[in-house]
Amino acid sequence: MKPTVYEGTMASAILVTGGAGYVGSHTVASILERETAPDFEIVVVDNLTNAYRAEGHKKPEAIRIIEELTNKKISFYELDLSDKQGLSKIFEKHSIECVIHFAALKAVGESVQKPLEYYQANITGTCTLLEVMRSYGVFKLVYSSSCTVYGEPERLPIDEGHETGRGLTSPYGKSKYFCEEIMKDLCTSDQRWKIISLRYFNPVGAHRSGRIGEDPAGIPNNLMPFIAQVAVGRLPELMVFGNDYPTVDGTGVRDYIHVEDLADGHVKAVRLFQQPGFSGFHAVNLGTGTGYSVLQMIAAFKSASGRDIPYRIVGRRAGDIAANYADVSLSHRLLAWRATRTLEDMCADTWRWQSNNPQGFKSS
Repeated sequence: MKPTVYEGTMASAILVTGGAGYVGSHTVASILERETAPDFEIVVVDNLTNAYRAEGHKKPEAIRIIEELTNKKISFYELDLSDKQGLSKIFEKHSIECVIHFAALKAVGESVQKPLEYYQANITGTCTLLEVMRSYGVFKLVYSSSCTVYGEPERLPIDEGHETGRGLTSPYGKSKYFCEEIMKDLCTSDQRWKIISLRYFNPVGAHRSGRIGEDPAGIPNNLMPFIAQVAVGRLPELMVFGNDYPTVDGTGVRDYIHVEDLADGHVKAVRLFQQPGFSGFHAVNLGTGTGYSVLQMIAAFKSASGRDIPYRIVGRRAGDIAANYADVSLSHRLLAWRATRTLEDMCADTWRWQSNNPQGFKSS
């Protein structure tokens, strides 16, 4: 499949794979809100699996709205990372200096049902990207990883020294772990590589404008968009997967991080490439260091929205664990980054997005 391209070329660029998705789009916005150099360009590649494009529009809604918010143009290609030839043409057309790699399938529960699809998209797609990067002499990569690489935690909070790859509970987590191992081997084989793997905890929230946010296709796989859709009346009730975990109230505990804080972490990671002597593979947690249970999240969102959140307790979901939250001290030291937005901010911004856009981007 030949890539569909919009906009022209500029002197230097960051390639963002999966840049029309949830975290990718907020990161694109964060970069453009901070960058002022006239020769700077963002190039987004996305196959639109997790993004919406209105009929008759050339670009997905998230990208179109970011252009309006920042008054800057974004080069967009509809392309799957399995298309090595199409990806190579993008590298030929643009002067790409580094890559931020989000493109992946991302639902833990779904990955248990569709392991082959997850391995194909997340591992094969990443290998294709790395091959093309190497061919064009691009060796700087920020990778969208996950705290799922730690498996069932042996200790809390989880720091980057925690063993990875052991006791992994889902093909999604395994795919992220395998990609990290590939990247480590790559950095060992060739010292030109500079790779920062950002291990996310649980992204939630929305852009402060209320115009871009999480817009999953079908029934949400993650807690916050599910709660938001119940609050807005789009879904009748929330399913709580298990209340017999060894936690404060029996429901799963997670470290939730505002997506704008997460996006800011990527900006910091890109800037780290400019430091003299920086090289090799580095894994960094991005979280708040605080865990909240499902029931605590429901109560917080009810307070922020003023809406009731009906819920029903059901059985545990395959691939889930009892609790995880981050030790984020390395992100403070290495990236000079820390999360600043509160749980109340996360809920208020999610509600602003969902209430203004009850059908997600289709409401735009």
